[in-house]
Amino acid sequence: MRKKFKTHFVVWVALAALLIPIPTAHAYIGPGAGFAVGTTLFAFFMAIFSGLAALVLWPMRYAIRAVRGSKAMKKARVKRVVVLGLDGLEPKLAEKYMAEGKLPNFSKLAEQGCFKRLATTAPPLSPVAWSTFLTGCNPGKHNIYDFLTRDRRTYMPLMSSVRIRGSQRTTKIGKYVIPLDRPEVRLLRKGKPFWNILGDHGVFSNIIRVPITFPPESFHGVLLSAMCVPDLRGTQGTFSFYTTRSEADSEHTGGEQIHVTREGDTIHSYLVGPTDGLLESHDPLKCPFVVSITGEGRAKLKICGETLPLVAGEYTPWINVDFNGALGSKVRGICEFHLIRTDPEFEMYVTPIQIDPNKPALPISHPSVFSTYHAKKQGPYATLGLAEDTWGLNAQILDDDGFLHQCLEADAEREEMFFDALEKVRRGLCVCVFDGTDRIQHMFWRYIEKGHPADNGQGGEQRRNAIDDLYTRMDELVGRTMKECERDGNVLFVISDHGFSSFRRGIDLNVWLEEHGYLVLKDGKRGEKYLANVDWSKTKAFCLGLAGIWLNVEGRESQGIVDPKKADALRDEIAAKLTGYEDKERGEVAINRAFNSRKIYHGPYVEESPDLILGYNAGYRVSWEAAIGEITDSIFHDNTKAWSGDHCIDPALVPGVIFCNKKIDADNLRLMDIGPTVLELFGVDVPKHMDGKTFPMAVGNESTNGRVASSNGNPGIFPTAAPSAKA
Repeated sequence: MRKKFKTHFVVWVALAALLIPIPTAHAYIGPGAGFAVGTTLFAFFMAIFSGLAALVLWPMRYAIRAVRGSKAMKKARVKRVVVLGLDGLEPKLAEKYMAEGKLPNFSKLAEQGCFKRLATTAPPLSPVAWSTFLTGCNPGKHNIYDFLTRDRRTYMPLMSSVRIRGSQRTTKIGKYVIPLDRPEVRLLRKGKPFWNILGDHGVFSNIIRVPITFPPESFHGVLLSAMCVPDLRGTQGTFSFYTTRSEADSEHTGGEQIHVTREGDTIHSYLVGPTDGLLESHDPLKCPFVVSITGEGRAKLKICGETLPLVAGEYTPWINVDFNGALGSKVRGICEFHLIRTDPEFEMYVTPIQIDPNKPALPISHPSVFSTYHAKKQGPYATLGLAEDTWGLNAQILDDDGFLHQCLEADAEREEMFFDALEKVRRGLCVCVFDGTDRIQHMFWRYIEKGHPADNGQGGEQRRNAIDDLYTRMDELVGRTMKECERDGNVLFVISDHGFSSFRRGIDLNVWLEEHGYLVLKDGKRGEKYLANVDWSKTKAFCLGLAGIWLNVEGRESQGIVDPKKADALRDEIAAKLTGYEDKERGEVAINRAFNSRKIYHGPYVEESPDLILGYNAGYRVSWEAAIGEITDSIFHDNTKAWSGDHCIDPALVPGVIFCNKKIDADNLRLMDIGPTVLELFGVDVPKHMDGKTFPMAVGNESTNGRVASSNGNPGIFPTAAPSAKA
C-alpha cells in the first residue's frame, strides 16, 4: 500500500522539492545573529534551470553588453577599480603598527596615495554601514538599522535584512503537506548597489562577500553573498556540541548540546538538519554518524559513506553531509568536525551545517553557478554569513586556537576568490570584504587592554598576539593587492566600515526605562527573553537589538499606547535624559549621545528605524540581555565574555579607514561617498537619490571634480562632536 502511495505521488515529489515550505523556528539572537528561518530545496532546482537558461542566452547577452561596455569605458578615466574591504580595521591601531614598522605595505600605500579617517554610520554596525557603502544612501533610504528589527504584532525580534518563509498555500494528503506556491526569499534592504548602476551602463563587476547582499540580486556581474546567509537549518549559525558529560550545561547561546553514550570505544549519534517541510510534523532531518575511538585524543569518523581521522585539537576538512527527507527529497550541506578530547569524557564540536556552495539549497550567488564555480576551483568553502563561530568561543566550547582556525580558514578561502577576481577582471570593478579583522578584534580585544574584565589571564603567545598578527596578515594581503594594481588605470581603495573599541560594560536599557517609568513588567517578573513579561498596556518604550530604543506607538505596534502626535516629544525627552548618562560606579560617562532617529535620518523608510539611536562611550555597549529583551535587575554589567571588543558606540569614536593609491584632496570623507566616486571614475552620472558625494582625487594626469559634503551636510550618517564624552 505504501509503495502504491509513493508511486501515485511521483509527480508531486518533484513539485514538492521545488516548493518545499520553510517552517520558521526560533533561534538564538546574538551580536550579528538573527531570527531563525527555514531552508528550502527550491533554490537548488532553480539554480539548474537558471544555469541552463544563462548558457543558452549567454552569446546574445554577451554581445549586447560588449557593445554597451565599450561605450561606457570610453567615458571612464580608469580601467579598473578595486575595493578591498577590511571589516572593522581600526585607524588608531593601524597608525600604531605603522609607526612601529609592522605594516610596510600600508605605509607604502599611504605614502603613494593617502590614508585618512572614513566617517561611518549611526549606528556603526556592519549591516548598516555596508548597506550605506553599497547604496551611497543614509539608512532612511536603504532600510537597514541593525541586525534585528521587531515584529510590530508580537514584539518578537526579526532579521532586518531578509525575509524567508515557506509556501503560504498547501494541501494535505495523509501525513504529507504539499506546497502549492513558491516559498519567499526576499531582500529587505532597499536602494540600488552602485555596481548595479555600473552594470546598467555596461561596466562589469565581481563582488565577493560584501555584507547584506543575500539573496543576491541580478546585475551585470558576478556576486557571492555574505552576512545574513543562513546555515542549512535556517539560523544564523547553530553549532553542535557532543559530550558524554551528563552534568554539562545543556543550554548554549548559538548552539545546542547533544548528550552521547560511549559503548566501549564507539559512539553513535547524528547531525541535526533542516525540518522536513513535506511532513505535517515538520520533524528535523538527521544524518547519522559513528565515532570509533582509537586512542587518547584519536578517533575515526564514519559519515555518509566516508571514513575520516579525528585528532584532538584539529578540524577535519569540509565534509559533504546529506539529509534524506520524505518522498525521496534530499538536501546537502557541509560542516567540519573538531574533536576536543576523548578522555576522561568525550567532547566534540561540529560547525554550523552550511549551505553547500556546489549544490546550494538557497540562492547564495549571482549567477547561481558562480558559487559552484568557486567550489569546483578550490573545493568546499564557508558560505554562512557569519562563518566564524564567536558563540562557540563565548561558551568556552572552543578555545582561542579553535576559533582562530575558523577565522584564518575563512580569510584564506576568500583570498583565493579575491585574487581569482583580480586575475579575471581587468576592466571593471572588483570588491571583496574580509571579515577576520572584525571577528578577531571582537574576540581578542581582552588581550590588548590591561584590566579588561574578560581577560582571564590565560592564553599562549599566539592568542595574546592575535590582533598584532591579524594586522600583519592584512598588511601582506594589501601588499599582494598593490602588486595586482600597479598597472596604469587601476585605482585601489582599502577601506573599513568602522573602527573598533573596547567593550567592558553592558547597559541594560530596559532596566533604565523601567526605573524612569517608561517600561512596566507584569508582577515585576524578570529574566525571560524576548520581552515576555512586559505589560504593554502600560509600557511606552523598550529596547530590543543593538541599535537603540523603540516606542510603543498606538496604531503602529499592536498594543501601542503612545499617542503618535506626542511620539516625537517623547523621543526628545528620552534622548535628553540618556545623553551624558553616567556610570557612577566607574565615574565615567556611559552614553555620549542619544539621537532622535527622525532627526538624523531622511528617506522613505525612516518610520522603520528604532525611535532612538544610542551613541555609547568607549568601553560601553547595550548589554547582552537587553539586546534579546531579557530584563535583569541592574543597569550596568561587567562584560566577561570573550567577545570583548565592539564598535556599536558613538560613531564619532569609531571612524573607519581609507587608504588609496591615488591622492585624495579632501577631508571629512564618508563611507557613503565611495560608491558615487567609483561611478564618476567610470564616467557614470551619480543618481540624484544618492546622499554620498564624489571626492576629488588625482587619477593619471587628471583630477576628479569631486564634491565632498561636510560631516554635517547629510543628517544622520556621521553626527558631529560628542561634548559630553569622557574618554
